[in-house]
Amino acid sequence: MPLKSNPLMAALIGTTFTFHALPVHAQAGVPSAPQATYADIADLSDSAGLVIVAQVMKVMRVEDQRAPGRRPGHGRFYVEARTKALLTGNAPLGESVKYLVDLPLDARGKPPKLKKQAVFLFARAVPGRPGELQLVTPVAQEPWSASGEARLRGILKSLVSPDAPARVTGVRELLYVPGNLAGQGETQIFLTTRDGSAASITVRHDPGQPAAWGVSFSELVADVGNPPQHDTLEWYRLACFLPNTLPPGVNVSEGYAARMQAEADYRVVLGELGVCERNLS
Repeated sequence: MPLKSNPLMAALIGTTFTFHALPVHAQAGVPSAPQATYADIADLSDSAGLVIVAQVMKVMRVEDQRAPGRRPGHGRFYVEARTKALLTGNAPLGESVKYLVDLPLDARGKPPKLKKQAVFLFARAVPGRPGELQLVTPVAQEPWSASGEARLRGILKSLVSPDAPARVTGVRELLYVPGNLAGQGETQIFLTTRDGSAASITVRHDPGQPAAWGVSFSELVADVGNPPQHDTLEWYRLACFLPNTLPPGVNVSEGYAARMQAEADYRVVLGELGVCERNLS
């Protein structure tokens, strides 16, 4: 039945969100949702103050006229759920939580069946309203699975680690220095970060060898020859946030040959990082 009025709905309507749909449990007649990638889950985890495992107990439809900003084919629902685990966050939580979520609708206008299903919630606490949550996106709810929880716990552990890589915001400088031998040289790519901490990529050339590179998220020298592995936080910070083309204003080595080599080395790094695949945005 439609939910006509609720303080939680009033608190959430009008909120601006950054990311988009998370998959929910499939149901006949509802198009299957795309599988969340490492980057999708990292996006949500990095923006959520609370990550919770909950069991859905009650789902009630919000009238469409009171639910602006929905994606086509979605309805907004008021959900009550039982708290099963707090994976990260320090806000006090009771045995149950309440929140709004947008769910895809089938041809008959019905949502997936969620009652008694376990889900991950990526959320923030609502100030002054204990037990009420604000999802970091209208659909920041993910179906629970054992493998999904293992991956999520790994991401959360990386995010709170004392040596967690900083959030990369761009490229500041590219400097190529040739070596003493033909085919020898090194490019330093200095990055900008949200907190102003040091981050750089080193690309090294040795005669007769393919270019080797590594990254440092500190003042220490990069571990050249050991680039970050795919689906790690270090990889995510680079693959998902380095620009595909160098923006105006980036300082690049003087001289045509040095500039061309520095830019070519940047493209080598991007190519080896590969595409930052996001299925939910």
